Amino acid sequence: MDFTGKRILVTGSTMGIGLGAAEMFHAAGASVAINGRNAATVGETVEELGGERLVAAPGDIGSIEGCRNVVETAIAGLGGLDCLVNNAGICDLARVMEVSEEHWDKMMAVNLRSAMFCSKFALKELRKSKGNIVHIASISGLVGGPSDSHVYAITKGGMINMTRTMALELAGDGVRVNCLCPGYIDTPLIQAENEATGGQVYDFVKKSAPLGRIGEVRECASSILYFASDGAGYVTGAILSNDGGCAAKASWGGANHEDGELISNAYTTIPRTD
Repeated sequence: MDFTGKRILVTGSTMGIGLGAAEMFHAAGASVAINGRNAATVGETVEELGGERLVAAPGDIGSIEGCRNVVETAIAGLGGLDCLVNNAGICDLARVMEVSEEHWDKMMAVNLRSAMFCSKFALKELRKSKGNIVHIASISGLVGGPSDSHVYAITKGGMINMTRTMALELAGDGVRVNCLCPGYIDTPLIQAENEATGGQVYDFVKKSAPLGRIGEVRECASSILYFASDGAGYVTGAILSNDGGCAAKASWGGANHEDGELISNAYTTIPRTD
């Protein structure tokens, strides 16, 4: 895919799926705005990627004003905008009786409100360019997830329906809106969790994902680029699962019995061994 001349903002792009997408867009010829809460980390990422055709757009998008500042910085540096990738997100865990107002508000702000308001502030430029928006939700927004991440699942379910409603409203402007739902992807956070649990994460994914392995960041990033590409010009309001078949098997939430052993359907509920 050729993105020469395209201008892309990827929120949360200093690590994981966001970084993978930024790298792939940049390698395909795009100019890319890098975002993260820490200005130093954003600067390091820009330097690591080579500096050329890269814009630093640091800022915390957990607030509406933060969303405005990040989007305006990106647009000013890029000279416009062709694609917004709403990737930034967090997954703080809490069961129903543990959910506090602070926990709820933080999750909604970072995961859901940021996608709404970054899209709003980007829309003027996206209408000019007939551009597109890619929301990064999760398989947990499609199927029941482990109870300690249910607030996360609520935010991601919201992103999925935000995708559909935005797609309908913006179709007349020529602005496409699509959504990617990753499953278990081998990001630094997953790697750290796997190490902390003595390898239980990878073992669990091998059992629960029909493809029998964890997904790679590049495999997720390539789906983002497809949605953003001219080749997907007739695709809007679409929800794509990139999950190794977990949604088809319904092997994300709940529990399975395997060889007489009860196993959790999400690594987050596996007791830590450290």
